This record gives sequence, C-alpha cells and structure tokens, in this order.
Amino acid sequence: MKKLALLGAMALSILSHAVVGAEGKPVRIGIEAAYPPFASKAPDGSIVGFDYDIGNALCAEMKVKCQWVEQEFDGLIPALKVRKIDAILSSMSITEERKRSVEFTHKYYNSPAKLVMKAGTDVKDVKTELKGKNLGVQRGSIHDRFATEVLEPAGVKVSRYASQNEIYLDLSAGRLDATLADATLLEDGFLKTDAGKGFAFAGPDFTDPKYFGEGIGIAVRKNDTELRDKLNAAIDAIRANGTYKQIQDKYFNFDIYGN
Repeated sequence: MKKLALLGAMALSILSHAVVGAEGKPVRIGIEAAYPPFASKAPDGSIVGFDYDIGNALCAEMKVKCQWVEQEFDGLIPALKVRKIDAILSSMSITEERKRSVEFTHKYYNSPAKLVMKAGTDVKDVKTELKGKNLGVQRGSIHDRFATEVLEPAGVKVSRYASQNEIYLDLSAGRLDATLADATLLEDGFLKTDAGKGFAFAGPDFTDPKYFGEGIGIAVRKNDTELRDKLNAAIDAIRANGTYKQIQDKYFNFDIYGN
C-alpha cells in the first residue's frame, strides 16, 4: 500500500510539472514569422510584430516564459496536436471548422478580409468578375477555404502559396491578378510598400462568419481549458491596464480590436 501511495504521489507530481506554465515551464507558442505587421523577421533574424509583442505581454501577465516556435501557417495546428507547441498565436481566425480541431481563446483582434488588385479595378460581384482570373491565397488559411469552396467552383483560378510574401512577388510580377487576405496585413505588408505601388483594395469587405470567423484568437489543444482560461484572463488584463493599447499604437493608428 505504501508503494502504491508513493507511486500515486509521484504521478501527481509529474502531472503538476506537465501543466503548461507550472514550475517555470515555458509556454511554447507557434507563430509564422512571415505576416507583417503581425509577425516578421528583423534584419538580425529576431521576430517582430504585433502578434509577437502581444504574446510576450500575455506571458508576462501570466508570469511564464514564452518560447517561440516558428512554423509555416498550415503546419501550426498539426504541430499543436502532436504537442510540439502549446498554443498558436499567429493571426488565426476563430472559425467553426477550426473549433472542431482546437480550443480558442476569445478574440485579441479583428480585421476583415479584402481583395487587392491593380489600382482602378472595380469589383462588385466577386464570383462573376473574377472568373478566369488567377487569385493567390495562402495555403491552409480561411481565405484558401473561401476560395476553394466559393470562388473556384465559379471559375476563378486559385493558386496556393506557403506564405503571403510569395504571393506579393507573383502579384507584382503579373503572374497573379489578385490576392485575398486580411485587410490590415495587405495594407501594411504590401500596399504601403514600394512593391505595392499601382495596386489597391478592390471590392467589398469579406466578413461571412462561416468562412472568416469571429475575430482572431489564440488556439490551444482541445480540452486544454486551463491554458485557455489563463490566456483569456491575460487578454482581459492587458486590455484593462493599457498594455494592449500601447502595443496597438506601435503598429496601427486605429482600434484593431474592433467591436
């Protein structure tokens, strides 16, 4: 009986140390560092951006260490499931489809999807006016799913890329007619750059919750409610104490949190 009691105590000790953030254990956060201004690489190779700063602020609030793990976007959820990372903080939209695979915090920002095309292009009916045109989307993104299920059946040619930066190169070179992505990303990462000269937003905002979700959240493993709740409390705390606004104002001149 004493042996059983000892084994039970040891098992409980192991489990307590396995809890993310317990006893100094770092939180391993997956991020794609190719999504400016949310996450990108500085000349010295370090990660910079809104997502990165928000994550560090959340870890500081939770009094745990952030351990950042770079991963291509379409590999983030698989990495989470096999426990290579503990959370995904990489501008991931909260959608019903993803909720079947992961647990989400509440949102930490919101931004609509938009089309970018040659300046002066007017798009009212996306399905008919993009028919036969080549649209670039990031593989595994909500924009990929929308393009696959709605635009491709209508005759739009969809090209899928590992990163949005690759899309910008082909758009500038004339190999693509359009791209569909997050509006803030497109403005800061492309339209405001030299490569984006001659391009502009075209058409309406894309906000259908079925495809574009309920805002941007942090994903954790299914049933990891402890980490989810800690992150939710930390999001609320940095929103209340001014840290969130300080980070937001570093990157944007508007309220990115949204309604």
